Amino acid sequence: MVAPVGPGVVARRVLVIGAAGMIGRKLCLRLAGETGELIQHDVVPFEGASVVSDLSVPGAAEKLVASRPDLIFHLAAVVSGEAEADFEKGYRVNLDGTRRLFEAIRKENYRPRVVFTSSIAVFGAPFPEAIGDEFLSAPLTSYGTQKAVCELLLSDYSRRGLFDGIGIRLPTICVRPGKPNKAASGFFSGIIREPLAGQEAVLPVPDTARHWFASPRAAVGFLQHAATLETAKLGNRRNLSMPGVATTVGEQIAALRKVAGEKAVRLIRREPDATIARIVEGWPRNFAAQRATALGFRADRSFEEIIRIHIEDELQGKPQPRAGSG
Repeated sequence: MVAPVGPGVVARRVLVIGAAGMIGRKLCLRLAGETGELIQHDVVPFEGASVVSDLSVPGAAEKLVASRPDLIFHLAAVVSGEAEADFEKGYRVNLDGTRRLFEAIRKENYRPRVVFTSSIAVFGAPFPEAIGDEFLSAPLTSYGTQKAVCELLLSDYSRRGLFDGIGIRLPTICVRPGKPNKAASGFFSGIIREPLAGQEAVLPVPDTARHWFASPRAAVGFLQHAATLETAKLGNRRNLSMPGVATTVGEQIAALRKVAGEKAVRLIRREPDATIARIVEGWPRNFAAQRATALGFRADRSFEEIIRIHIEDELQGKPQPRAGSG
């Protein structure tokens, strides 16, 4: 069975850019065996790599699309904290790399489906109680600005028929497995992941901080659904905010306590960080993702479910802290 690209159309060749990342790896595992040819790309060597190159370097994007993949997932990016700390790198990778990809497709003169992972960081405070589909994009970070510009490019290239694009604004993905990355949002996963593994975690923001989450499993589902969606239903508004779960840090901790007990919660160490708190304060906290929901995108039901998904997908068979009072 091959991966569909819109109603009645199948992808003979699928390109995943950013395949070495956490979501990229999970997506490629899901796609394996369901597509004629799976091309896995990243800037760093990794097991299963088809192509290793820097998308922002002249000529790299042209080589990637020379085989004319029917479906392109563009997941590669410098994450939020790193993009804020390294201005030049953030714009080179997140904006210039994406523009080079879009231009390479245009010059190749064919029309693939392009699924681009954007971010809720395209929105900036002040926020309504829940951000609706009509809320303006006004980012307060370099990362959010880079993603917002790419959204505009995707819409324009799609409007002109240069490719068939859809941008999905991912919630913060939690619980991320593996080691922490340089994302300013990394602690949201850390305060769950590390205690579940019996390790201490640092919490740099107050318990009252609220955020918008989805599990890695839900994120892969969003990507697959975007690949199959009839994009005519989007009109010229090609970018969508994905559904998710709005949860405070305190509610995260309460869910952890319910799943793993007080012993796990005691491993969380509060250590305020004004820089991270300032970045997080400028991010959205809640969404009314009505367009995406109406188009069939589905998220997790609760933060407790997100934790249990992490245990099922990443920790099954490994020793777990016992639930209870600890």
